[in-house]
Amino acid sequence: VAVLPSVPENKIAAALPPSELRIDTMRASGAGGQHVNTTDSAVRVTHIPTGIVANMQEERSQHKNKAKALRLVAARVHQRRKEEELKKRSSARSSLMGGGDRSERIRTYNYPQDRITDHRCKVSVSGVQNWLGGGMTVRKFGPYMYDMEREERVNAMEEED
Repeated sequence: VAVLPSVPENKIAAALPPSELRIDTMRASGAGGQHVNTTDSAVRVTHIPTGIVANMQEERSQHKNKAKALRLVAARVHQRRKEEELKKRSSARSSLMGGGDRSERIRTYNYPQDRITDHRCKVSVSGVQNWLGGGMTVRKFGPYMYDMEREERVNAMEEED
């Protein structure tokens, strides 16, 4: 059994514009005697952009079946949109986070050689103790980082064109 989120009645029209729906009526199948053969009470609602279809023939009334089918399609479309949004968000998040590989390191602090290497801009400076003491060694990476960021922006703009 699948449990879908329900969409409030007043939001169904906003979530599913009539131009995106195709509603077909047909005769219901199954037990019911002559009444089944004389009325078009079964309804099929199709959401054209996504291809989601809901068939409903539970009630004897076409209007009730149509309302149920619309609620079902609205819930399925709402669920699909939430899943797509979640997928976009998770892919954006995973692209921002590294995998923890050794090749993704940012800086190496080499105490025996008194050297700090920033692997992003490929610059090495000496003075590990000064760095850890909050000295001015930090500022030595600044110009290189600005140049690297500028190059990345230029490359991104070139790729857009």
